[in-house]
Amino acid sequence: SYWKIPLLNRGQSPVKAEDPEVDPMIARCVNEKRTLTATFNSDCLALADVVVVDVQCDYLKRELGNLKTGEADMAALEATMRTIGERIRPDCLVLIETTVAPGTTEFVALPILRRAFETRGIASQPLLAHSFERVMPGRQYVASIRDFWRVCAGCNGEARKRVEKFLREVLNTVDYPLTVMDRPIESETTKIVENSYRATILAYLHEWSLFAERNGVDLIKVIKAIKMRPTHSNMIFPGPGIGGYCLPKDGGLGYWAYRHILGFEDGDSLFKITPTAIDINDTRGLHVAELTRDALRNMGRYIAGAEVLICGASYRQDVGDTRYSGSELVVRKLTEMGAEMRVHDPYVDHWYELESQDTYPAPGHSWKRFFRNQNDLVNVRVQKDLKTALKGAEAVILAVPHEPYLNLKPEDIVKWAGGPLAVIDAFGILSDDAIRRYFELGCEVKALGRGHIQRIKEEVRRKGA
Repeated sequence: SYWKIPLLNRGQSPVKAEDPEVDPMIARCVNEKRTLTATFNSDCLALADVVVVDVQCDYLKRELGNLKTGEADMAALEATMRTIGERIRPDCLVLIETTVAPGTTEFVALPILRRAFETRGIASQPLLAHSFERVMPGRQYVASIRDFWRVCAGCNGEARKRVEKFLREVLNTVDYPLTVMDRPIESETTKIVENSYRATILAYLHEWSLFAERNGVDLIKVIKAIKMRPTHSNMIFPGPGIGGYCLPKDGGLGYWAYRHILGFEDGDSLFKITPTAIDINDTRGLHVAELTRDALRNMGRYIAGAEVLICGASYRQDVGDTRYSGSELVVRKLTEMGAEMRVHDPYVDHWYELESQDTYPAPGHSWKRFFRNQNDLVNVRVQKDLKTALKGAEAVILAVPHEPYLNLKPEDIVKWAGGPLAVIDAFGILSDDAIRRYFELGCEVKALGRGHIQRIKEEVRRKGA
């Protein structure tokens, strides 16, 4: 991240942001208010009243679809806490905002700070608190941090008072009240349970998606009908997988902490739902590859050597964030099966998980390790012109419901591709009329959770007979 420092100090955002507030806010804080400066020199910690820790604490999965064999990567956080303990003033508040394994603040970070204070001859207790960040990529990025409910806790009474005061000064806690917990492990567990719950209800729909495909049911219509009931209005179709940085890993942090921080040995018998849910979400994209294969086969074609375009590289609609995107799994599996992959995404400039797969997110951590035949994916580039990307394509996968994909005309898709092609809808994007039109144009259509497609196909066939 060293390359980001000079850009920040010029008032420039080092990363692309969909939120129009980000760029002017950084420029204003650096160049006008002069309240923001960036540095790699840790001596600045001695000047701080508050140190906010946002250091990655990842969960490393050793096998695809088997969360229980993974482990938390605490190295960066532990090293950061040692550096902080060596330099801060005794009255400095240290606030961990990282999503961490339950017990980390009290049983890992606090002992590190205490040892550092003892080495320095400081008799007072460190002021340590936890308040996990809540942030959502997209056009409301800043508001999702400032205008949202936060949870916090301190390791002692003074730390609790200080973290409350700090958060009330920087966040909109008038409209979005702050919840203060008794202990940091409760704050940590809040984040883990929150995201494990979300991952679980999304995974739950996978089995019903397969049920729908095999029994002529359109799960998209089923979900819309259910959402009319206010108590179920947040039901979401899971698409080709659950990405982003949090949902694919946070439940693993809880599972791992139960044994390795908290000392219990019965984790495998206790944790059944959370690991299973994450395993389902991690592998759902494999079924999209199967649907693509089957659609091509129904047209008398083979997946090996087929030109396949995936529309959408990001993990959610209308953002450019590709972390743990379900689309990556689809691309890797189809590549393993011999397909020639192309990528289009209006919001993503570089798909680093592919372009830099030998080093990103870290050496040896790429999903490349779970598949064969992956080396050429470093040459894949995200295309911006859909018409050009479709030229000669034998299959197109609508993987992410980006706004530009929602109203594509089947006639245009077939024209740009140069003829009939396999169309795979991974996110309930196509209307029945669009599906029907694709069949009329000689295409084959498959979709996650949309078993009624076969019925539409038969109607078109009878009509044309």
